[in-house]
Amino acid sequence: MIGGSTPQAIAARFGAVAQMWAADDPRERAERARRQLLSAVAANEPATLNEVAKTVGRGAPAVSRSIDTLVRAGLVERTQDPGNRRRLALRLTQGGRERMSKPTAGSSSLLHKLERLANSELRAIERAIEILERGH
Repeated sequence: MIGGSTPQAIAARFGAVAQMWAADDPRERAERARRQLLSAVAANEPATLNEVAKTVGRGAPAVSRSIDTLVRAGLVERTQDPGNRRRLALRLTQGGRERMSKPTAGSSSLLHKLERLANSELRAIERAIEILERGH
């Protein structure tokens, strides 16, 4: 037990709070999913479909359909991998890079919520994020 709570109770509370702070609009959820895919492509460039699927934790068929949509939108380019002609290489286009550099619509809502907090509360949140980023 930690401060009277079990790890399971803390996990449940954390999940509920994360949902509360995250935007719940369907467009914002779709944008987060797009950004997650774009980020996975960027992190693995030249990425394969299987690498992207593994990074985002989804099946290859679903990721393939999503990548098709990103290719049609001009955010990802799909080319033949010069090292293996049977494999396709995925890369962000300039438009995809620009999309990733812009803040999300939901981030302005989060920013607004954070701006209302006291400096001591912001420091506590920053410390918690640091702990979570370490992955312990």
